[in-house]
Amino acid sequence: MTRHPARDDGPGLGDGRRRAGTGVRHHEGVPPRKPAPEKIRAALDAQLAALGEPSYTGPEEGLLPACVPAVLRAYERGLRPERDAARFAVRHLLDRLAAAAPGNAVEVRVPPFAAVQCIEGPRHTRGTPPNTVETDGHTWLRLATGALTWEEALAQGAVHASGTRADLSPYLPIT
Repeated sequence: MTRHPARDDGPGLGDGRRRAGTGVRHHEGVPPRKPAPEKIRAALDAQLAALGEPSYTGPEEGLLPACVPAVLRAYERGLRPERDAARFAVRHLLDRLAAAAPGNAVEVRVPPFAAVQCIEGPRHTRGTPPNTVETDGHTWLRLATGALTWEEALAQGAVHASGTRADLSPYLPIT
């Protein structure tokens, strides 16, 4: 693969934006790359084993959604979730947010797992976006599932939002 030295963005896509949750830059309208089902199943089964629960036996399309409650149960029990399971759960719900509220006006960051752009409005192309939301994985999962409201998260200092459009309350919980 040939890379232009001034635009070394990884796999040769080079437009300055990242594919949601993958670290790979993407063009507008290109859906995020889906992780291999075997990797999701391995991560989910590792999380379930850490919880003392049986392996996942459901359909392939249920793998990502099943990661979410498994990771939340780990947090609820005071355990540190399996990193890959947490990553898949966070990315899954961020991708669903981006699908429900398409656009490029707000960047939602959940380090170290993923970031997506969403919500219609003015688009940024370089540097720090004017509208950002940042939180940790546990808080994001709770927000996205309705276990925590946007207002509660702000009041607790569990989410940092800046910019006039950085309000996710109309889009939460993600259904």
